Amino acid sequence: MPRPTAAQLAYGSCTVIFSTLAMLLLSQTSSGLGIVVIALAALALGLLVAWTVPVPAARAQAPAEPVADEERVPTSL
Repeated sequence: MPRPTAAQLAYGSCTVIFSTLAMLLLSQTSSGLGIVVIALAALALGLLVAWTVPVPAARAQAPAEPVADEERVPTSL
C-alpha cells in the first residue's frame, strides 16, 4: 500500500475538522452518543476524501526501465 501524499493528508484532516465542527453546530447535540456518532461520521468522510484525492502522475506510472550500457552517451569536457 503506498504512503499517502501531503495533499491527501491535508484534505482528509481539514475535512474531518470542518465537518465535525459543522455537524456539531448544526445538530446542537449535547449527548455523548451524538458526539461519538458525529465524530465517527466525520472520520469516515475524511477517509473518503483522502482516498479520492488524485495521485500525481509521476507516482501513478510504473517505474521506467533502466537504460542499457550501450544506449548511454558519454559526456566529454
